[in-house]
Amino acid sequence: VCVFQSTTRGTVKDKPNLKVEEDVSALRKAIEGLGTTEKTIIEVLTQRSNAQRQLIAKAYEKATGRKLVADLEGDTHGDFEDLLVALVTPPAVYDCHEVIKAIKGAGTTECTLTEIFASRSNRQIKAMSEAYLAETGKSMIHDLQSEVSGDYGKALLILAEALYEAGEKKWGTDEGKFIDILCHRSIPQLRQTLVEYKNISKKTLQESIESEMSGNLEELLVAVVKCVKNVPAYLAERLFKSMKGAGTTESTLTRILVSRSEVDLLDIRAEYKKLFGYSLYSQLESEVSGSYGDTLKRLCGQD
Repeated sequence: VCVFQSTTRGTVKDKPNLKVEEDVSALRKAIEGLGTTEKTIIEVLTQRSNAQRQLIAKAYEKATGRKLVADLEGDTHGDFEDLLVALVTPPAVYDCHEVIKAIKGAGTTECTLTEIFASRSNRQIKAMSEAYLAETGKSMIHDLQSEVSGDYGKALLILAEALYEAGEKKWGTDEGKFIDILCHRSIPQLRQTLVEYKNISKKTLQESIESEMSGNLEELLVAVVKCVKNVPAYLAERLFKSMKGAGTTESTLTRILVSRSEVDLLDIRAEYKKLFGYSLYSQLESEVSGSYGDTLKRLCGQD
């Protein structure tokens, strides 16, 4: 499954005059030589679009009889390895791997699921479901059902079914009403709802959710509200938090920078500066180092 994402607001674009053979031989030298030349790998993979990386990976396998992803895994390790693997994976498949990791580990990682399902478009969720079925032979909805429960689980499943159209479900509780309204409506309708809600109740919908609910459900519904208003601002906040806590959460950094590099990373950068007063690039410079940090900074680009 290869979904070509719109490249309008991404930092990574198609490289003009791509020379696949040259890239393959540069990667081979970098990987097969004595000691992996990480600089070359970073250079090639961050300056090509995902669709172009797929062409390079195909040609690499044809030339060597080995999968590029397997060679990268064999030659690098840790966060840097995860990041390179993410770069050579088609977007929908990458999302699907992140969901598998989030539900298969010890204890479900709800914050990852929340981020993915709140911020992806219906088209992306559909492509991810198809990739999930192809990879695991099981339906994503089915696996989620067995791993997430309660009102959080219900809300997540509605999002996972990519049902942003109006659909009347009968819920007993107030939570049910919130879930119903937020997870079943189209984005334009929701934007209007947010405005009207504030006029009627003198509180924003986000404030109401925060005062009425708690835990994972609160986080999911707040994330949906934030994404209805502004996906890049929501993701900028996620990036900020992933670097601000005790220790950087590399998996979040990797996921957001890779998955948005051809979608809206320019907008995320702009929102980051607006919200926090300094550039995302400068924050990466002070928080991540080594080849991993270099790769992220190349993806981010300076603003």
